[in-house]
Amino acid sequence: MTATYWNHNTAFHGEIVADARRRGGRVLDVGCGEGLLLERLAGVADEVVGLEPHPAAVARARARDVPRARVVQAGLLDTELPAIGLFDTVTCVATLHHLPLRPALRRLGELVTPGGRLVVVGLAATASATDVLVSLAQVLPVRVLDVVHRAQGDVGVALTDPVTSLAEIRAAAEEIVPGARARRRLYYRYSLVWDRPPLSR
Repeated sequence: MTATYWNHNTAFHGEIVADARRRGGRVLDVGCGEGLLLERLAGVADEVVGLEPHPAAVARARARDVPRARVVQAGLLDTELPAIGLFDTVTCVATLHHLPLRPALRRLGELVTPGGRLVVVGLAATASATDVLVSLAQVLPVRVLDVVHRAQGDVGVALTDPVTSLAEIRAAAEEIVPGARARRRLYYRYSLVWDRPPLSR
């Protein structure tokens, strides 16, 4: 596995990094896997922390030896998660569907500092006619882009199929992180962005 590669998740790295650059400060990457996004975020932040529960992925992420970045071997909902503080940007790419939706969204929101931002890029289950039509419409352009970018399918991280639909994710977000903006994206993904209100003066 090369240190840099392209797939349906890394396709969003550029916009995530550009967005985090606007705030700087501290960044948390939840489910950092083997650390490619962590490495890219380290170039625009004062400090980057990656959370990853799988030992093999943690070892690969740490082997990148990225300045201003550290990898914590833990899951987002671990009861013994060490104190890591609050973050100006919290990212969560292709990880939320591995976790119970509402507890995970609640914990993600809690880790965002007032005035900071949560950025989720995720996978949702196909549950409606609209979901089916949108997925079918993406098949050809996605295949073409896969060839153009020489997509790397298996990068040696844990995979699982999503079980929660985008409609359910939107409903949960409205309850837990009100004001979050969720929209369908290319590569069979959705993005969810939430800005935590700043402290009132």
